[in-house]
Amino acid sequence: MYIPAHFKEDRIDVLHEAIRAAGPATLVSMTPDGLFASHAPLLVDPAPAPYGTLIGHLAKANPHVRIADPAVETLVIFHGPNGYITPSYYAAKREHGKVVPTWNYSAIHAYGTLETFDEPARLLEIVTRLTNTFESPRAAPWAVSDAPEEFVQTMLRGFVGISLRITRLEGKVKMSQNRPATDIGGVVDGLRQDGRSDLAAAVAQAARGQD
Repeated sequence: MYIPAHFKEDRIDVLHEAIRAAGPATLVSMTPDGLFASHAPLLVDPAPAPYGTLIGHLAKANPHVRIADPAVETLVIFHGPNGYITPSYYAAKREHGKVVPTWNYSAIHAYGTLETFDEPARLLEIVTRLTNTFESPRAAPWAVSDAPEEFVQTMLRGFVGISLRITRLEGKVKMSQNRPATDIGGVVDGLRQDGRSDLAAAVAQAARGQD
């Protein structure tokens, strides 16, 4: 991934938090027939240092885990807040007009060898952790144990667990850090007015990180 210096994020704890907030990831593996991609929510564990491990599951019917070349790294892509940035946000537009549109975004690339497992107890642990993670904001969270045990075991037989020990971790946060402070303020205000408070917060946070 091309990462200019002012957009580079290499703090492991920050990248792990961004992974936890990202939602579904895109797994891209090399196969004998070329690249193959799948999409799934993944959890990140901090061990082993320095980069940690990604874990999750795919449908057993998904050919990804059977055809991925174990000798070639798998790339896992996580996306954060993103959106179009109009030049109309910039103070520079009113000052001299020498501005163009852009797209603000954050992305994390994790690399490692994809491993699989099908032990029922380990699969149940992963499914339970994923469920608890995404149900936790709800007032009355649903739990795996709410479903009949026999039904859960039947569902688990349709999954294959995946684990990827991260050997490389890259982060890019392109949130207007290359603009003057007056333009960054205009971007934050403009995004809020346009109903993109999530992206406005990301721009403001990136600006604070430069202080």
